[in-house]
Amino acid sequence: MKTVTILGATGSIGSSTLDLIERAPEAFDVVALTANCDVEKLAAAAIRTNAKLAVVADDGCYVALKERLAGTGIEAAAGADAVCDAARAGAEWTMAAIVGCAGLKPSMAAVEQGKTVALANKEALVSAGDVMTAAVARHGATLLPVDSEHNAVYQCFDHAAPGRVARVILTASGGPFRDTPADQMAAITPAQAVAHPNWSMGAKISVDSATLMNKGLELIEAFHLFPITADQLDVVVHRQSVIHSMVEYVDGSVLAQLGTPDMRTPIAYTLAWPDRMVTPGPRLDLAAIGRLDFQAPDFDRFPCLKLALDCLKAGGARPIILNAANEIAVAAFLAGRAGFLEIAAIVADTLEGYDPAAPETLDAVLAIDAEARRLAGERVKESVA
Repeated sequence: MKTVTILGATGSIGSSTLDLIERAPEAFDVVALTANCDVEKLAAAAIRTNAKLAVVADDGCYVALKERLAGTGIEAAAGADAVCDAARAGAEWTMAAIVGCAGLKPSMAAVEQGKTVALANKEALVSAGDVMTAAVARHGATLLPVDSEHNAVYQCFDHAAPGRVARVILTASGGPFRDTPADQMAAITPAQAVAHPNWSMGAKISVDSATLMNKGLELIEAFHLFPITADQLDVVVHRQSVIHSMVEYVDGSVLAQLGTPDMRTPIAYTLAWPDRMVTPGPRLDLAAIGRLDFQAPDFDRFPCLKLALDCLKAGGARPIILNAANEIAVAAFLAGRAGFLEIAAIVADTLEGYDPAAPETLDAVLAIDAEARRLAGERVKESVA
């Protein structure tokens, strides 16, 4: 049996991971599950999977979790340090799916164990790419990407001879507003923004998909995941989300990974790696789909993508500021304190007003992140929802 830990077990990625594990209980032994404060969902999952440990990041939820697990033999714990301890609990495979920079330290703690880490937390590589990849090399860990795009690239990439790769092409669905007239975008509501046409995801990542910021973050992530330069990265809008990404080789050959838009497929690839496992998702029927469409991204309609590209090329602390300001801007939009088009404006203004030196440690990354969030928060106060 493979021992597994899920950091962020109650989110969409964590729930999909649990679905796969529970379909093959003879293959997996659950060490630890963590959540922020969804006690009921966390406790239920821990009981179903007979986990050894359940952890809530919010200390205020500890008593409720302990009471819910009373008599089960499952240990309960709480707090940010306890989440990191769960990441160090010895699992052979860890799903790092805590959203945002809250997942940085737990993801690093998992990497430092030198085992396999399935990375669904974009911010780990966007904000701390150099620090994280150095830790992976230092501890001999295996980092497997869970994002459908990076997972697709991983499956198509010639890891033994990266010099044969000419270009990595990430596909973008274009989100729910790919055909929305520009003069209507200012009035977009949070409910509209989270209604992704192809994927079932959490609110934050759904908004990122709507602004195409997710694709910008994924470009930065890909830069750290694969031995390529920024100039070897490209994006194409592919509305059907059937081709999840492509790798072009120096001879002109292009390898693509295709599949139905179901996150259980890339999760299963990392969960069973280097083997494969059966998944319950619908099988791809190209005849029924009939056609696949592609177009270049529109940087004027989606300025967040251009901001991310600029930060990728600039390097240093720029991606940290980009990510932090975006999290604050998206949260403000979802709370009704900023308009949809103001997300990019808040990020741009934060980048313009803050330019620290490149960090060399995780603590330095977190300090820059905190200051960028403060500045973005000040900028949000000037917004009009």
